[in-house]
Amino acid sequence: MIALRNDLPLVTLHDGQAHAFDPEWLFVSLESAARRAGYPKWWLCEHVTESVTLHLRTQFRGTSVSCTDLECAVRSVLQCIGYSEVGSLFCFTAPTREISVLQLARQAGSGYELAFFDLLARQIQDLLVHSPHHFILCGLEPAVKLLRSKKAWSRDCEALRSEIVAFTRDHVEMGACGREIGFSLL
Repeated sequence: MIALRNDLPLVTLHDGQAHAFDPEWLFVSLESAARRAGYPKWWLCEHVTESVTLHLRTQFRGTSVSCTDLECAVRSVLQCIGYSEVGSLFCFTAPTREISVLQLARQAGSGYELAFFDLLARQIQDLLVHSPHHFILCGLEPAVKLLRSKKAWSRDCEALRSEIVAFTRDHVEMGACGREIGFSLL
């Protein structure tokens, strides 16, 4: 028996690759379609994401679904709730990717911030080659504590956290080449 992550199916992309379904991926794709349809802060993104995720977790019986079939299902939901203009523009963006900042901090070693920033810059540059619309920086707070050699959060931890976020924003902006790319922190 195959155990699926979070009881959610794999999504087979147009190029044949399979990725775990990620609600954040759907949310970002819905936000993008809504923005293009004239809803810059569409309040239903979260609700539609939760509904589709719940359906896939509890009602869907397969272990994988094609990206095309999933897009059609989302468009159908959007049309049923009266937002066909969002549905007509909906398509999945590139899957959300993660950068483990904690792993980079471990690679750099405790107290070696310059090495860490070099590794982070390379990860961002590599990520931007794959044209994501969104990515996640995960493990930020434990990474900061490791780099600062602190057990408890402090003011200098907060300063380093802010520096990492600003560094990431700057590198994304420089490498985006006019594309709209966002990131989240976990």
